[in-house]
Amino acid sequence: MSTAPRTHTPSPAPHAADSHDLIRVVGARENNLKDVSIEIPKRRLTVFTGVSGSGKSSLVFHTIAAESQRLINETYSAFVQGFMPTLARPEVDVLEGLTTAIIVDQQRLGSDPRSTVGTVTDAHAMLRILFSRLGQPHIGSPQAFSFNVASISGAGAVTLERGGRTVKERREFAITGGMCPRCEGRGSVSDIDLSQLYDDSKSLNEGALTIPGYSMDGWYGRIFTGCGFFDPDKPIRKYTKRELADLLHKAPTKIKVEGINLTYEGLIPKLQKSMLSKDVDSLQPHIRAFVERAVTFATCPECEGTRLAEAARSSKIKGISIADVCAMQISDLADWVRDLGEPSVAPLLGKLQHTLDSFAEIGLGYLSLDRPSGTLSGGEAQRVKMIRHLGSSLTDTTYVFDEPTTGLHPHDIQRMNNLLLRLRDKGNTVLVVEHKPETIAIADHVVDLGPGAGTAGGAVCFEGTVEGLRAGGTVTGRHFDDRASLKATVRTPTGALAIRGAATHNLRDVDVDIPLGVLAVVTGVAGSGKSSLVHGSLPGQPGAADAGVVSIGQGAIRGSRRSNPATYTGLLDPVRKAFAKANGVKPALFSANSEGACPTCKGVGVLYTDLAMMAGVATTCEECEGKRFHASVLEHRLGGRDISEVLALSVAEAEEFFGAGEARTPAAHRILTRLADVGLGYLALGQPLTTLSGGERQRLKLATHMAEKGGVYILDEPTAGLHLADVQQLLALLDRLVDSGKSVIVVEHHQAVMAHADWIIDLGPGAGHDGGRIVFEGTPADLVAGRATLTGEHLAAYVGT
Repeated sequence: MSTAPRTHTPSPAPHAADSHDLIRVVGARENNLKDVSIEIPKRRLTVFTGVSGSGKSSLVFHTIAAESQRLINETYSAFVQGFMPTLARPEVDVLEGLTTAIIVDQQRLGSDPRSTVGTVTDAHAMLRILFSRLGQPHIGSPQAFSFNVASISGAGAVTLERGGRTVKERREFAITGGMCPRCEGRGSVSDIDLSQLYDDSKSLNEGALTIPGYSMDGWYGRIFTGCGFFDPDKPIRKYTKRELADLLHKAPTKIKVEGINLTYEGLIPKLQKSMLSKDVDSLQPHIRAFVERAVTFATCPECEGTRLAEAARSSKIKGISIADVCAMQISDLADWVRDLGEPSVAPLLGKLQHTLDSFAEIGLGYLSLDRPSGTLSGGEAQRVKMIRHLGSSLTDTTYVFDEPTTGLHPHDIQRMNNLLLRLRDKGNTVLVVEHKPETIAIADHVVDLGPGAGTAGGAVCFEGTVEGLRAGGTVTGRHFDDRASLKATVRTPTGALAIRGAATHNLRDVDVDIPLGVLAVVTGVAGSGKSSLVHGSLPGQPGAADAGVVSIGQGAIRGSRRSNPATYTGLLDPVRKAFAKANGVKPALFSANSEGACPTCKGVGVLYTDLAMMAGVATTCEECEGKRFHASVLEHRLGGRDISEVLALSVAEAEEFFGAGEARTPAAHRILTRLADVGLGYLALGQPLTTLSGGERQRLKLATHMAEKGGVYILDEPTAGLHLADVQQLLALLDRLVDSGKSVIVVEHHQAVMAHADWIIDLGPGAGHDGGRIVFEGTPADLVAGRATLTGEHLAAYVGT
């Protein structure tokens, strides 16, 4: 064996391909960004921080990630692009060094009744294949186990061309699906209370219908009076069976009213399509109140809530059906799959095993696959989306996360940090928008935006290491090591709301007295049963209705580009009336969605040009110059300003404007004071809701609910999306609420809120079936002194005792 002689060769010059180790952003102007230029290192973990509304999401999601996705979409043919969402090019001069972006945001998963944790993670699809191969008795293909596929069969004659002759043959077909025929795969059946739809002592013309929006003055009135199926002047209780059936259940039927072709449909199918098929939380408040009043939901008696037909439930593996499997806690299901050990389906079991283990790894082992996806919190939804990326072999991609620690107990944050570092160590660029110091601390590179929010933000205040941030003097740097101290004295309760035998989800017959007249905090690891206790048990308890419970959940506020803080909070109503009174005209003139709208842009302020598979172009309306109102409306003034100038004011400016002088409007001033109280003084009244950050939306919702008449406020993680500096303002607001005689119950993980509490209820000790019990009740000082629970240990470390 011969060996070649070794000669010393100089190291080669760096390859040109290795020089692209930065993402360069030059001149970013998206939303409130002020010509931001920045260089972000690749294959590192970069955390973006700053006060809520400072421009973090505008830079990371709306500029870097959006352009990456747009460029990838452009690699497809025009035909394929026609089926994809069109993305506009961000307002930026240069973007270089981009890699494929995988976005893991906090957008709630679809709340379709048939969407579950199993369906959105593909675990249910793998289980269906597994049961179609191994289940006994064998009942059919994987779709026989799907609650989204109905069983149908049919027969008839088909016409074929054969050998130059036309031949008719009889054919039969059958599809075996797994959908429960009674509830159609929803797991629950609804029953409508007819007395909530109409007053049967009145006729239609006398206003018998009590459904929101069903007045006899508009098109509904024309349809009901002109259809001819019943007498609109006869009281409903005197209808014949045929007339009542036509009013309630008639299938869509073409009719002609006043020479116009219309479609008549019975009230119940019409309600099913317009209101009952939608997510209740997405409905307007008055419609939601009607639906909750008129419709009762009960577990389907035929499938017992499993959504599956009897045949699908009869096929079993080792005595367990697919319904039983989906109801298991995922950590237990992973053990069951591990014990199957069936070589004939080994690849499938391996993939399924990995998916289920990822749930446990990411801290969601307490969920079950049949949990409706719409019931997951924002943090849980984001972690469910992460599951498909764990164990991925992709490298050199950019992962973008939006506050991945939302909804996580301090005990769980370390596990999330390890996952972020693992993604980085595989050679990926990880960009994280985050407020929690525990996650900022692990960053290789920190970008701090600010210095303020809204128009006062949008600039890079600091770039560098975590140590540099601490010493940098920015708002984030100054608050980075903030630690709330325990209260010297706590308030004395004025009473208590008693919860007895709470058994919602994983709660184990919990008995607890929640004190009133104080700031009470409910805490515990993710999945321990906090929301189940507070939202699932409290409002239904005796005395809760009398106390006036106002529940503020985590659900994101919805709104189109026509919605803004003025419309969402109801501020525009008193403002319109004040303008109308001062000028002697109708209030409708001062609405950009009604009579006062600019006729060219229909009150939007911009004109949209659709360019098919290219991103549409929005140009400012030349008629109203983006002011959204008809020119004649802008001639009317209040306190020297027209309506468009009022909507351009910030909350703080408007509070002063409507507080005194000619424009004094107490109703508007009260709403503006609440917006200022939650720290939104910088927000413009007419800023579209679609441009608000997550923290801003959270506080806008909080300000709106504060107007409700209630003695008990339930807040679910009000610190979500809030910067360290904003948390102090939130605590001051909670103190003001309690001092004004309200009772405040907060479900929270943030240690500053725990330390500030008068009373803590800690659930645990673990998640899922390992939780659901009260492990501590008492003052924060007692919790810290005992250190008997995970929360106690972390709170003691936080306050430094």
